Amino acid sequence: MIPVTTLAGKKVALFGLGGSGFATARALVLGGAEVTAWDDNPDSVTKAAAEGIHTADLRLIDWHAQSIFVLSPGVPLTHPKPHWTVDLARAAGVDIVGDVELFVRERRAHAPDSPFIAITGTNGKSTTTALIAHILKSSGRDTQLGGNIGTAVLTLEPPKAGRFHVVECSSYQIDLAPTLNPSAGILLNLTPDHLDRHGTMQHYADVKERLVAGSGVAVVGVDDSHCEMIADRVERAGGKVVRISRRHALADGIYAEGTKLVQAQAGTAIPIVDLDGIQTLRGSHNAQNAAAAVAACLAVGVSVDDIRAGLASFPGLKHRMQPVGRRGGTVFVNDSKATNADAAAPALSSYDHIYWIAGGLPKTGGITSLSPFFPRIAKAYLIGEAAAEFAATLGEAVPYEISGTLERAVAHAAEDAEKDESGAAAVLLSPACASFDQYKNFEVRGDAFVSHVAALDGITMLIGSATGDK
Repeated sequence: MIPVTTLAGKKVALFGLGGSGFATARALVLGGAEVTAWDDNPDSVTKAAAEGIHTADLRLIDWHAQSIFVLSPGVPLTHPKPHWTVDLARAAGVDIVGDVELFVRERRAHAPDSPFIAITGTNGKSTTTALIAHILKSSGRDTQLGGNIGTAVLTLEPPKAGRFHVVECSSYQIDLAPTLNPSAGILLNLTPDHLDRHGTMQHYADVKERLVAGSGVAVVGVDDSHCEMIADRVERAGGKVVRISRRHALADGIYAEGTKLVQAQAGTAIPIVDLDGIQTLRGSHNAQNAAAAVAACLAVGVSVDDIRAGLASFPGLKHRMQPVGRRGGTVFVNDSKATNADAAAPALSSYDHIYWIAGGLPKTGGITSLSPFFPRIAKAYLIGEAAAEFAATLGEAVPYEISGTLERAVAHAAEDAEKDESGAAAVLLSPACASFDQYKNFEVRGDAFVSHVAALDGITMLIGSATGDK
C-alpha cells in the first residue's frame, strides 16, 4: 500500500467506501491524515468504522476545516448533477480529488523520476495496460499494475527509483486528478461514451485530453477526429507527441501496415515488429493497442528487443479475446467480456472460420450490426434468453443451433470445429450479451467456458488453470 504522507496531519473528508474508496481511506490513515469518511451505504460505513476509520455524516462536519475532499470516481462530479458532497465542498472552497491524484502527489514528493505510464481511451485501454505491464515485467523490471483495470492504485507498492507504475485511468479518475503527469501518457481513441456522466462529447474529450496534456511523452491514436485535434493541441503547446495509427501510414509516429508495426521518423520508416502469429494480438484493434504499448515502452527506455519478446509472450487479457486452449487446428477463445454487439465485433473480425457461441441477456439492438461478419461464421451456438432473438437475426445467413447452455454449446462447437478442413477454426465465446440470465457476471461466464474447454478430450490448455490465469 502507498501511505498518503503528503496529507499527514491534515483533515481530509472522503466520500465513497467501495473498493477503491475503502483502499484510499486506509492509505490516508496510514499516511497520518485525519480522515472523516462517509458513504450512502450504511453497511460500507459500518465496515470502515470496524477497521478503525473515523466515519461521520459529511453533512454535519466543518467543511472549512478540511484541507481536501477525496471523492470516489464512481460518484458524479458534474453530470447528471453533482453529488451533494461536491456541492458542500465547492461551497467551502475545498479542492476535490481522487485516488489517482493522491498517487501522483506521492510520486512527486518521493520519487518524481520513477517511470509512470498512464493509459486511457474509450476502447482497448485494459488490453494496452496489461500489455505494457507484461512487456516491463518480462524484461525483468519492477512493475506495478493498477488503476481502473481492477487494482486500486493506492494498494500498489510505493513509487521509488527504478519501479515502474502502469495505471489505467478512466475518465472519472482523470476528472479527479488535476495534476496528473505521467512519464508517458496514452490516449488510444475517443467515441461517445459515459455521456450521462460528462454531459457532452466535447466535455468527455476535454477530460481525456488532460492525461496526455500533462505527460512527458504523449502517445495519441489519431484515427478519430477528436484525438487528432488533441495531438495537434498538445504539440502546439510544446508537448512531445508520438502519433499512432492502425489505419494509415504516418510521416512521423508508429503505425500498422498489415500485421507489421512501423516506426516513421525524420522521413524514414523502419519495421519494428510483426504481430503475425501472436494469437493474443490479432486484429487491427490490437495493432493499435500494441503500437501504443511500443511507443510508451520506448519512451521509458525499454529496448526494441525486450519489447518484441514481451509482445510475443503476451498471454492476453483474461476474458478478452484470450486463447485458452487448442485441439488440432482449432483454437478456443474466451471473449466473455464482449457483453454487447460492438464489443463482440473485434473478435469476429479477427478469425475466418468461427464456431460462435453467443447469447445471454440481450442488449438493445441485438446483433444486427454484426451482419458484416456473418460470412466468417461457420455455425452459431445460441444460449440463454437471447437465443430465439439471435436465431431470427441470423435467419438463413448463418447455420445455427439453439444450444441453451454454455456446456452444450462448447461440446457441440468443439465437435463441429474438429471436422473443419481449414486448419484454422476458432471456437469463440463472444456472447454480445450480458451474463445475468445464467451467470453472476461475465467473469464467471468466462471461467465456466474455460472449465468446459479444459474438460474436452485431447485439449491442450494455453493457460495455467481452469480460471483463466496464465
